[in-house]
Amino acid sequence: MAEPLGRAVGLPTAKALEAHLGLVTVGDLLRHYPRDYRRRGQLTDLSGLEVGEHATVLARVSSVRHRKMQRRPGYVVDVVVEDGAVRVPLTFFPRHGGALAHLLREMVVGRTGLFSGKVNLYRGSLQLVHPEHHMSGPRGGPEVGQDDDAAGGAGGAEDLAAEGAAMDAFLSGVLPIYPATQGVQSWTIAKAVGIVLDVLAEEDVPEPLPDMVLARHGFPGLLDALRAAHQPQHPGHEERALERLRYEEAFVLQAELARRRLRVGTQTAVPRRPRPDGLLAAFDERLPFALTDGQREVGEEVAADLARTAPMHRLLQGEVGSGKTVVALRAMLAVVDAGGQAALLAPTEVLAAQHHRSLTAMLGDLAEAGTLGGADVATRVALLTGSLGARARREALLQAASGEAGIVVGTHALLQEAVQFADLGLVVVDEQHRFGVEQRDALRAKASATPHLLVMTATPIPRTVAMTSFGDLETSVLRGLPAGRSPIASHAVNAGNAAWVARMWQRVREEVDAGRQAYVVCPTIGDEEGAGPGRGEGVPGADGPAEEPPGGSGREEDRVLVSTAAVDALLAEEPSLAGVRRGVLHGRMPPEEKDAVMRSFAAGDLDVLVATTVVEVGVDVPNATCMVVMDADRFGISQLHQLRGRVGRGGHAGTCFLLSPLPEHAPGVARLKSVAATTDGFALAELDLETRGEGDVLGARQSGVRSSLRLLRVVRDVDVIEEARSDAAQVLAVDPELRRHPALAGAVTELLRPQHESFLERG
Repeated sequence: MAEPLGRAVGLPTAKALEAHLGLVTVGDLLRHYPRDYRRRGQLTDLSGLEVGEHATVLARVSSVRHRKMQRRPGYVVDVVVEDGAVRVPLTFFPRHGGALAHLLREMVVGRTGLFSGKVNLYRGSLQLVHPEHHMSGPRGGPEVGQDDDAAGGAGGAEDLAAEGAAMDAFLSGVLPIYPATQGVQSWTIAKAVGIVLDVLAEEDVPEPLPDMVLARHGFPGLLDALRAAHQPQHPGHEERALERLRYEEAFVLQAELARRRLRVGTQTAVPRRPRPDGLLAAFDERLPFALTDGQREVGEEVAADLARTAPMHRLLQGEVGSGKTVVALRAMLAVVDAGGQAALLAPTEVLAAQHHRSLTAMLGDLAEAGTLGGADVATRVALLTGSLGARARREALLQAASGEAGIVVGTHALLQEAVQFADLGLVVVDEQHRFGVEQRDALRAKASATPHLLVMTATPIPRTVAMTSFGDLETSVLRGLPAGRSPIASHAVNAGNAAWVARMWQRVREEVDAGRQAYVVCPTIGDEEGAGPGRGEGVPGADGPAEEPPGGSGREEDRVLVSTAAVDALLAEEPSLAGVRRGVLHGRMPPEEKDAVMRSFAAGDLDVLVATTVVEVGVDVPNATCMVVMDADRFGISQLHQLRGRVGRGGHAGTCFLLSPLPEHAPGVARLKSVAATTDGFALAELDLETRGEGDVLGARQSGVRSSLRLLRVVRDVDVIEEARSDAAQVLAVDPELRRHPALAGAVTELLRPQHESFLERG
C-alpha cells in the first residue's frame, strides 16, 4: 500500500494524480473513494449541483447550437444536457473549424456521456464551461462542411469509434464517480484504480482491524472491501464495503485518541490550589459583576482539575462573548496563588495584545506587583510577541524567567528557545484550532513538571466532533451570556439591490451619529494582483460580456473579491458616510501600526474600522454595534458567527449585514440566511459540518491539506463513532502500545502523517 504510484500506473498518470489530488502511494489512491455510483440508464440528478464544486455528471444531450464569436476567432457551442427533469447548459469554445466539427460529432442529441468540470454561476444560471467529456453511443457525421480529415483523419475517426465502444462497455455496469479536478477526470482515476486492484494480493494489504472487531461486526477483509467499493459487481455491493471502511476510519482515529488518554493518565502534575487570602479571592471580591451560572460551574470543574496530581487536559468551549476569558483568568490566578505561572498562547499579535490589555484592565492594581500603586497581593502580566523592541523583549523575558510575571501572554514568540519560566504550572491556548500539537507541547515542555492545560475555543463544537478532534480532552461547555450583552440582529443583503445597499450604509451612519462604531470586514487586503472593485462585487453597472471564453471573469468564482483598499476608497465616496473617521487594519501591516489602529478604534478615535478577519477573535470594543461583511458568501458559517460576535458586546444592540452579490437561489445565499436566522452557535456549527465537511470546519483544508476523514461524517455517524470509541478502548486496554496489532499501529502512523495530523491535533 505504500508503493509509489509511479511504479503501479506509470509516471504520467502518477504525476497528474499527485499534482491535482495529492495522491502519492497506492494506498492514497485506493483510499480515494467514489463519491457516487451510476448504473446503466441512471442519470445524475442535476438539481443537486452546487456553485464552485467540480462535478462529474452522467447526462443526456438534449440540444446543440453553435455560432461564431464576434470579437475573437473561434466558435461558441451551447449544449444542453438533462437528467429527464433538470437541464444544465454546457458551453464550449472550439478554436477552429476542425475542433468544432469534432465536438459537434460528439454532441449528438439523445447521446449519453460523462461531463466533468467546475459548476459556474453565470447570469443567474448554473453551467459547466468547457467540461471534459466521455461519450457513449453512436457519433454524428461531419458538420459545418468539415470532412473526416479536417476532424483528425480516418485513423482518428476509427480511434474515436473504438473509444466510444469502450465507453459503452464502461457504462454498462456500475459506474463509480470519483471526486476529480480539471486536471484529472473521474474516468482516469477509475482506470488507475483498476490497474492497481488487478495486481494486489491479500498480503499486500495489511488489515488494521483486529480479528475480534471484524468478527463482532461481520465486516469483510480490507482487500475485499476495497474491491467492492471501487468495482461493485452488483447493486448494493458497495454499501457493506463502505460501511466497513467508514467504521475503520473511526476506529483508527479513536485508537490513537485512546492511546493519548492512557498516556496522559501516566503523567503527574503539581496540584495548584488557590490561597484563601490570595489573588483569586481578591479578584473575585472586586469583580463589578456577578459570574454567570455557567462561569461558576465551569470554574468549579477547572478548580477541581487543578487540585489533582494528574495534569488537567480540558477543552473550554463557549459562545462568542460567553465570558471564557474570565474563567481562564481565574484559573491562572489560582495557579499564581499556588506559586506557579501561567502562559496564555494566542494565534495573532492583535489578539495577544487585546488579551494583555483586557487582563491588565480586569486585574487593575492586582497586576502591578512591585510598583507604588500595586496591591498588597499582586502579580505582573507580561506580553511577549515577535514585534517587541529589544528593550521590551528583554524585560518580558526577565519577568518570565524570574517568576515576577505570574501571567505571560504571547504569540508563537512564547515557543522560542530563549523563553524560560520559573515554574510554569498552566498553559492556556486560545483558539486552539489555529495551533498544532507541536506548538502546544513546545510550550508545555518549558515546565519542570507536566503543566495543566486549558484549551479554549469560541467555535462551538458538536458532541461528535468533541469525540473525534478533541477526543483526548475533557470538555466543558460555557452556556449563556454575561449580563450586559445585547442581542445581534443579522440581515442578508443582496449587493445588486441598490436601495438595500444604500439603506445599509445609512444604518452605519445612524450608529456613528449615535456615538457608536462599526466594522466593515473584507476578504482580501487589496495589494493582490487585480484586487479591488470589479464584476460580481455589487458595483453598480457591473456585468459580464455576452461571450465569455474559459477563464473569463463573467463566471461567479472568477469575480474579483472586494478588498480593504477598495472598500476604504468606496466609503470615502459614499455620501451617507461623509465625514466619518475611518481606519484600515489587516495582517500585513507593521505590528506597531496594527496596534496603533486598534488602540485608536478602542479609544473611540475612529468611527469605522475597515478590516480583514484579523478582527475575527478576541477583539473587544464594547462601543462597536454594527458590522458589514463584504462578499459574505466567501466566509464559512462559523467564521461569520465569530465575526458578528465582535458587535453588541456593550449595552447597545448589535446589527450585522451580510452583503453578497449572489442571486437569490444560489446555495451561498441560503447559508447567509441560515446565519441571519439564528445566533445559536451550536446549531450553526452542526450546519457548518453538514454543508462544508469536517476538513473545512476543523481547518484541514484551510491549511492546504486534505482531511483524514474520507467517509466518516461526524454529524451523521454518531453511532459509528461511539461504537468505534468503545471497541478501541477495549483493544488499547490490553495492548496500549499496539505491539500485538502492527497493522493497526501502521494505520495510526499513517493518520499522523503531517498532512493528516493537522486535523487530529485540533485538540
